[in-house]
Amino acid sequence: MQVIHPLKPIYNQDAQILILGSMPSVISREKNFYYANPQNRFWPILENLFHVKLYSNQEKIAFLLAHHIALWDTIKSCDITASSDASIKNIKVNDINKLIKETKIKVIFCTGQKSYTTFKKYIKCDKEVILLPSPSSANATYSLAKLIKAYEIIKKTWERLDFNQ
Repeated sequence: MQVIHPLKPIYNQDAQILILGSMPSVISREKNFYYANPQNRFWPILENLFHVKLYSNQEKIAFLLAHHIALWDTIKSCDITASSDASIKNIKVNDINKLIKETKIKVIFCTGQKSYTTFKKYIKCDKEVILLPSPSSANATYSLAKLIKAYEIIKKTWERLDFNQ
């Protein structure tokens, strides 16, 4: 089934870190928010790394913006079966370079292999791009603790940035 990405990117001009997924899951599309499946570990990872509790979508947006983090997905539209990244075909990508030009992005993190390979194949960019394991519950080889350890690079990158530029 062809799916068109329904969510706008979350960012402002001060963003210095960009986190990219591939395509929102069925549940995320239904709930109209990123990583909205309660089984997905993305938000618990960030909560653990930054020692916060994010209860609402508004709090999640405010957290990202306050921490100079942009959130989007690499894929604008594709054929996909349910929420399976492995099934994705006929990809059209989002205009990531436009977002980069409108911000101060220094580092890009891709949450999963599909996001990363899509980015590398279709998007030309001079920023550092780092592959992270998927936070999806379908990625059963990674426990929450193992994901948090892998995602520590986001917090370490954030700590190195100069937000006064």
